[in-house]
Amino acid sequence: MFLKDFKSGFYDAVRHQCLFQSDQILYTIVPVTGKENLQQAYIENSEGVRHVLMINCGASIDVVDVLQPEECVRFYICDSHRPVDVHNVFNAIQVKLLMKEEDFDDNPVPDYDSVFRENESDDDSGNDSDDSERSGKRRRFDDASIEKRRERRLWEENRTKILFDYTQFSTFGTSAAFIMFELAWKMSKDTNDLLWLSILGVTDQFLHYRTTRDKYINDIIKLQAHVSRHNHRGEEDNNLISVNCLKISYEDELLLNLYRHWTIFESICHSIGTACKFRIWTLKGQKRLHEFLAEMGLPLTQCKQKFSSMDSTLKKNIKGMIQEHMDKYGLEADDVVIPSYNAQYGFKNKLCAADVTLACSATLESIEKGNSPTDNFLKALDVLNRSNTDALEKAIDLARKQLQAVVTQIQTFLDIHQVLSAGPFLYTFIQEGTQDVKFFSKPNCLVRLARFTLEAYCSVTRNKKARSLPLVLGAPLDADQGTTLVIGIPPLQLDEDRKNFFGKAFEQAAASTNSRTLHDQFDSFIMEMKVEDKSKFFDALISLMQ
Repeated sequence: MFLKDFKSGFYDAVRHQCLFQSDQILYTIVPVTGKENLQQAYIENSEGVRHVLMINCGASIDVVDVLQPEECVRFYICDSHRPVDVHNVFNAIQVKLLMKEEDFDDNPVPDYDSVFRENESDDDSGNDSDDSERSGKRRRFDDASIEKRRERRLWEENRTKILFDYTQFSTFGTSAAFIMFELAWKMSKDTNDLLWLSILGVTDQFLHYRTTRDKYINDIIKLQAHVSRHNHRGEEDNNLISVNCLKISYEDELLLNLYRHWTIFESICHSIGTACKFRIWTLKGQKRLHEFLAEMGLPLTQCKQKFSSMDSTLKKNIKGMIQEHMDKYGLEADDVVIPSYNAQYGFKNKLCAADVTLACSATLESIEKGNSPTDNFLKALDVLNRSNTDALEKAIDLARKQLQAVVTQIQTFLDIHQVLSAGPFLYTFIQEGTQDVKFFSKPNCLVRLARFTLEAYCSVTRNKKARSLPLVLGAPLDADQGTTLVIGIPPLQLDEDRKNFFGKAFEQAAASTNSRTLHDQFDSFIMEMKVEDKSKFFDALISLMQ
């Protein structure tokens, strides 16, 4: 059930038994990585629990059916995954949805009567109990019962079609971090730190291709009023704040990954927009990049040293210099800048929202030996703690290694022509034993690799249809069990709405061939598959998509 008023429907209902940190009442955080992990976590932690808040999980499954809770348990779901399971929408007692109904304008939830129907009993059952044994056993097919069965069949066929249309595409709604911040604001409990976290949540959706550029900009504009309210200070002495306080400011940010913590040259080569436009995987592309830097007046000695060590005049003017010369080299404004926010505390620590997002994501998907997902989650919380600069520096270093692994893998794909056409889609698989292959066993890193690979391939191929073809990419997951992690992403020219159709396609292809697959991820377009079943699965997928 959708909640109209999050405060009265969620927070006030919860506060009688448990409240959150600002009200000094205990709660338990349990990180989960997939559907099976969610079930296990609920079993282990549900004793005595009456209220369960599910953040970025649970919306796409029937939580009551999957978790089998007691009748007194209430689930509050704040999840950006779409579509939302219809059972969650119409369960008015145990499931409360903390979502914006405007997110469902493009794909409305079906009407209740079109997907649910009360069980009908045969009018004939029991009516002839006094008749002879022969007539009692004989099933009566009079006109009324035939008509009822026909109506039932037509209703079920229509229901199947309606549910297929509703669940056909995987999309994403408003960031859960943004929704939670708005709840805190309505309760007058919002702070600058919570505002910064909501900015990171919105930025994360954009960087991982979960939201459109227009939706991202709209959310950024909505946050601007809160940024002004929390960070506007007058010039009077009593309005002065400590230099160690968090200050958030709007800025058109360069779309160059981690450039403040790297070199300009490396950042250009490891950012999807600039790398693909310059085709840095080719000698000609490297030459064009050097020409671009020279025309801007950026010496290589400056470009290849850490940004913090560059000449102060160049650092200050780098954005304007790139914008001034980008048209000549085929760069568009969307490839170069994005509206964003910076956070600063103290004189030294100035952070870009995109950089912190990449650092936090890299920490969550750390491949360090001995670290469990829970360990990574707790380390990611440390990264979000602005006073823990050591954790952030380590996370940024890990994010750089991830980006380097992605670009190196793309170079391999292109050099040995591993991106192939299967007819209705492109596909490629990372070979077992490839350097840094463990990075790609994680969903977010695999998403970035897939998108980067598709754009890189489209930038160098002569195939004019490439931009109209989706990509299926596989990465080794567990060599001992013989499994691979597979992701499907839509074609570039159809990805403006960020709708992914591979979730349903994967399910149907697996079902028709009895392929051993595991659809455990909360993102339906990512799945696990046995390597031995790859051939028959892809045959079915090709047939399905033609």
